[in-house]
Amino acid sequence: MTNEQNKSSSPRNVHRGMAISPGIVVAPAYRVETVSPLAPSTAGPFEVADELSRFEAACHKAAADLTDLIERVSSEIGAEESRIFQSHLFMVRDRAFIQKVTGLIAEHHISAEDAVNRTQAEYEQIFSAIDDDYLRERWDDLLDVVERLRQHLVESAPVESVRSDQSVVLVAREILPSQTLRLGERHIVGVVTERGSRTSHAAIIARSLGLPVVGGIPDIFNAVRNGDMIAVDGRDGIVIVNPGPEAESAYRKLEREFVDLKDKLIHNRHEPSVTSNGVAIELAANINNVADAKAAADVGATAIGLFRTEYLFMMHPSIPTEDEQTASYRAIVDAAPKGHVTIRTLDLGGDKILPYFPIEKESNPFLGFRSIRRALAHPEFFKHQVRAILRAGIEGRVRILLPMISTVEEIEIAREFIAQAKDELAREGLPFSSDVPLGIMVEVPSAAVAIDTLLDAVDFVSIGTNDLVQYLMAADRDNPNVAYLCDPLSPAVLRVLYQVIQACRKYEVDVAVCGEMAGRPRSAVALLAFGLRSLSMGPAFVPLIKELVHSLSTNRLIGLVDEILSQKKALGIHQILNSVLSEIDASIARLDAGPADPSSI
Repeated sequence: MTNEQNKSSSPRNVHRGMAISPGIVVAPAYRVETVSPLAPSTAGPFEVADELSRFEAACHKAAADLTDLIERVSSEIGAEESRIFQSHLFMVRDRAFIQKVTGLIAEHHISAEDAVNRTQAEYEQIFSAIDDDYLRERWDDLLDVVERLRQHLVESAPVESVRSDQSVVLVAREILPSQTLRLGERHIVGVVTERGSRTSHAAIIARSLGLPVVGGIPDIFNAVRNGDMIAVDGRDGIVIVNPGPEAESAYRKLEREFVDLKDKLIHNRHEPSVTSNGVAIELAANINNVADAKAAADVGATAIGLFRTEYLFMMHPSIPTEDEQTASYRAIVDAAPKGHVTIRTLDLGGDKILPYFPIEKESNPFLGFRSIRRALAHPEFFKHQVRAILRAGIEGRVRILLPMISTVEEIEIAREFIAQAKDELAREGLPFSSDVPLGIMVEVPSAAVAIDTLLDAVDFVSIGTNDLVQYLMAADRDNPNVAYLCDPLSPAVLRVLYQVIQACRKYEVDVAVCGEMAGRPRSAVALLAFGLRSLSMGPAFVPLIKELVHSLSTNRLIGLVDEILSQKKALGIHQILNSVLSEIDASIARLDAGPADPSSI
């Protein structure tokens, strides 16, 4: 072991990024320099007909690769993940892209490789100027397609990014979707990148493969050498380089406990979610696609508490028709536990942009013309989605959830459009469910503060803690400079949540939490103490929270309310909940909390 590795962890060794895919792993680092290098330039001139023929052949071969890949991913991972590569297939066949490359060949008499290089460089300039995360992430998809074409032009196999006989953590500036797919075939147990986000296609695949991933760490590539020991905590977005023996031992213990607990939790999928004193707790799942719905059923979720429909739109080359939406929603209902699904209407704007639905640039899109505000301004668009949800409602128990509600007037307008949609379906003789409850997301401070003014107009409430926390704290949770403020266990956040939960209970309106808090044991303890009886989370967290529910008594939590709400600092709340969680189940407590300060280990 090197002298560096013998040192205790210091702040310089601890890097905080974005938690992209959960899990804990400790292994040597393996750096990958670049994901899609430009091919060397070649001297010309070249015969135009020959180069056009070579490019056409490369496109055909790439399309054949992707067709096979789509089928394999669909069968081995999931239909939704396969759509990532369907979008790549669209790019290979995209007329504008093909015309750009062939035009360069014809005009400049250059090789097909050089034409692809120039096209890549031109698109890179365009994408680098885009100020939208989702569209910038599509650059990775384009790079993936270009690399596939380049391989066929030079008739070479994909470059193997990792050549190692031992398990390693891949460290890269970025990683492409098809590369991520191949990680499962290598000795890679975790990934750390400088770029990346939770919604990137590479992140979606990594989560499907169960790989811990932390992204968004500036200059991490230069901070790491091949062979450096690296601890990756995909729960909290923490990476420690050369942690030292004490911290390394602590994280290896967490890694073992994480694996052991996951194995243990497999067996509780068929057990009811009931506390030790007999109180039933609904554990629902947040999903993006059919594969997630099936996973939710497999892990023992009782319902789909949040189906985010924007991913259906994002993965589609154009606006899905009403019939296409209806088919997708029916597939979700068929796959959902007991056919129970809460479908959120399109939450467009902010970080969710559709390339075929142009949105004007705003100085602050997260506070702008987005979500329900945009939907209600386009009633036909909104009604088509509502019609599709109502038509799918005959397959099971379906509910409609309106995002980002700020005022009661928005609910009233939405109800009027829903009534119009029902009248239209009735006139057209199309079967639909007339009994579809309407709920709202409480994620805007105005809705939380004046919750009592909204409850008469809705059938249920779902608290979206992810957005509510950052709006309350005026801090972007994805900005590493202010992310520390977005602590869901801060006094301000918990006081607001308590008020909303109590108001819903007073007015006898069903209430659930569907943000990340629902899947974290410490947060869940506080929410259950506040009287919440319904939690919705990522499918992977359902077994863990069910294990927690089995171990606790709601009677034990009653006295926590005053103790929590009297705290002036988040640290005090963390300490209280850590102590209670340790009493309930020490293994769950260790996995949820991790080291309070990694640099102190």
